[in-house]
Amino acid sequence: QVQLVESGGGLVQPGGSLRLSCAASGIDFNRYAMGWYAQAPGKQRDLVAQITSPGSTNYADSVKGRFTISRDFAKSTVWLQMNNLKPEDTAVYYCNAGRGIVHYWGQGTQVTVSS
Repeated sequence: QVQLVESGGGLVQPGGSLRLSCAASGIDFNRYAMGWYAQAPGKQRDLVAQITSPGSTNYADSVKGRFTISRDFAKSTVWLQMNNLKPEDTAVYYCNAGRGIVHYWGQGTQVTVSS
């Protein structure tokens, strides 16, 4: 059974930081690209950051220079370090594991940026 378990969301003031974690089980973590997606109310789910197995990264323009994605193969875990958070970053953040047409999703963690 595949599980992607996210943690680390919460309420933070503008300019603050959060670190999201996603622990994967039930997949060969080495073979999957890992990503974080964000879905704000009434909007589609969009890619925020992705990291491939060799370590290449890709970021949405809106988060470049503020967010950093990383992964640990020994722990089967991927993180999203979010700095200088803005109100427009408010969304449910979902962890994704993808390989070809196969994709798995976590349950999501809420990030709210508000003063």
